[in-house]
Amino acid sequence: MTDASGLVERVRAALREVIDPEIGFNIVDIGLVYDVAIEEDGVARISMTTTTKGCPATNYLRDGAGEAAQSVAGVHWADVQLTYDPPGRRR
Repeated sequence: MTDASGLVERVRAALREVIDPEIGFNIVDIGLVYDVAIEEDGVARISMTTTTKGCPATNYLRDGAGEAAQSVAGVHWADVQLTYDPPGRRR
């Protein structure tokens, strides 16, 4: 991984534009994004969850996260992985 803390923060800011349609708040502030890392080749690796397993907005949230990350200059591709360990968090 590259030392790209500024790029990570710009990706996190972009992810704040993805709003969970059921809750009405962004996925970062409600704790759905667990980790953002940037590899040297400009790949953003995002680990996130949904509020519940089987959430009807799963594809919307995952796709939105990927599109938001890829909109950041310096990110060439986003790999968004869903995890349910620990289970989704609401804040």
